[in-house]
Amino acid sequence: MTTPQRETSDGTVGRTLAVLDLVAEFGRPVRFAEILLKAGLPKATLYRFLQTLAHQDMLAFDDVRQTYAPGMRLVRLAHSAWAQSSLAPVAQDVMDRLARDIGQTVHLAQLDNGAVLYVDKRNARQPVEMFAQSGKVGPAYCTGVGKAMLAHLPEDRLAQAIARQSFHAHTEHTLTTPAALRQDLARIRERGYALDDEEHEVGIACIAAPILSGNGRVIGAISVTTTTDTTSRDQLLALAGPVQQAAAQIAAAADTWRFPEHKQA
Repeated sequence: MTTPQRETSDGTVGRTLAVLDLVAEFGRPVRFAEILLKAGLPKATLYRFLQTLAHQDMLAFDDVRQTYAPGMRLVRLAHSAWAQSSLAPVAQDVMDRLARDIGQTVHLAQLDNGAVLYVDKRNARQPVEMFAQSGKVGPAYCTGVGKAMLAHLPEDRLAQAIARQSFHAHTEHTLTTPAALRQDLARIRERGYALDDEEHEVGIACIAAPILSGNGRVIGAISVTTTTDTTSRDQLLALAGPVQQAAAQIAAAADTWRFPEHKQA
């Protein structure tokens, strides 16, 4: 979970935004004492930051339950960001077609400081419970979309992104060292798609393709996710073509849309 005590060159603004991140990451209304345990800030400082965020409607304070939650101003900003900085509006028609044609779960993701931000999703005809949901942040080193994007970063940004990975062994199949990840990324660059062989969740597999701008810049990735109980490896590999085609279609549509220069790593 985000810790506002980390070193930052952004001073008070940076620490205040880190508190906002922290509240949002709880995923539920949260009391001051709970935030204090995670924040690593003096009580008075944390209270001042929370008051500022509440006064600016970035947080909402429930004076009956004595809890903080993301505020409506943040919701408005999120909608604006989704429309202006997310691939989702550009990709929605392609995602609809792909999900309809194959009947499996489709994810759209972008890189955010070395992590995966899931920006849109289409459920399978028979939905399966899994980690990836729109708005969630996941690891890059053990997800199909994450590895698809990492594989096409320039070396300086790739090194920064790899340094940010936890390399926690989520399953027995997780790649847990930078060397192992780099070997896999080389294979991904060569064949044009990435695989998640139960690396993040047991029983969940996916195939993903990077979405690249005309000059080769990584702007996102799209994946098809299924279960190992219902889909064999050969069946999953057979989806490489449709996934790569979908990625190319999204990239073409994005050519007419000015993407902000996100910090990829």
